[in-house]
Amino acid sequence: MQTKSLAVAAVLSALILPAAAWDYEGHHAANELALASLPAVFPAFALTPAARDRIAFLAGEADRWRNETSMRNGTGLTLGHASGPDHYLDLEDIYGYGLTPATLPPLRYDFVAAIVQARAAHPERFPAIDPAKDADHTRELCGFLPWAITENYEKLQSDFATLAALEKFGGTPDEIANARQDIVYVMGVMGHFVGDASQPLHTTMHHHGWVGDNPNHYIRSFGFHAWIDGGFFRTTGGLDEKKLAGKIQPAKLISTAAKPDGIFHAAVNFIVAQNRLVEPLYRLDRDGKLSDQENRGAEGRAFLEAQLVKSGQLLGDLWLTAWRTAPADTFLERELQRRAAATEAR
Repeated sequence: MQTKSLAVAAVLSALILPAAAWDYEGHHAANELALASLPAVFPAFALTPAARDRIAFLAGEADRWRNETSMRNGTGLTLGHASGPDHYLDLEDIYGYGLTPATLPPLRYDFVAAIVQARAAHPERFPAIDPAKDADHTRELCGFLPWAITENYEKLQSDFATLAALEKFGGTPDEIANARQDIVYVMGVMGHFVGDASQPLHTTMHHHGWVGDNPNHYIRSFGFHAWIDGGFFRTTGGLDEKKLAGKIQPAKLISTAAKPDGIFHAAVNFIVAQNRLVEPLYRLDRDGKLSDQENRGAEGRAFLEAQLVKSGQLLGDLWLTAWRTAPADTFLERELQRRAAATEAR
């Protein structure tokens, strides 16, 4: 697919959005779809119109952090270094570190240690990195996406535990209101990373066009990524969130949540499943089914919309599971009880 729209997308991708997944409209839709999956018994404060708007807006927050890295004179490099790799996992690269999806360590810095050890032991496996293209020092990494999803899930569990303690053991109205806002914030932000995981180009080394041997003649253009993120949707009529919401099923508890590292492995398995769709996505493009010309993109649209539905479904399941399985915050409970006892003693 070599269209004018793709050329424009390439320029915008290079100048503005450093390897984003789904444009704001796509991430917004994924969070809205997740909200549509939640049961009526989910905490009501998170389902008010104002909270829904906030959660949907926060779908773009993690990319707004990354936009900072486009500024000059080094501004934003620290933020890019810290948060950029959270948006992807180039799955093919983990095998060079002697790992498989099943053996990925659930702790982020254990994974970093495995990368360091593999590079030190087998430098011949890894091509040299051009410092001019590595200002934020992330080129040695292949991404932290499943860790970002899992860490945000646990933040949400923690926030639900805090709220439960405050509501049960005498938190003030202001404390309870603030705890609720914390939950809304984490729900919205974590949605971004779940949305990233459903964009197949965020699971692969072929993230900005096909690299290496190319017997099937897939597109190599850097701008392909931006075309999938939103260029295709923008030039073919946009997104219909209400139509997509009709494909969402009620949120359910994640079956592995009670197992050690169960949420991490659920995130990895989801990413692996989307990685299997990398070549089908490239074939759609090669065969003209992601074109904005002559109404030829119906099959490509169906593919991309299905990916957004997948992320909305998983996100709703994660939100519901975090709420249902949040452990008791026994430390906060004790502190609140001490505070109440001290107040009564006065």
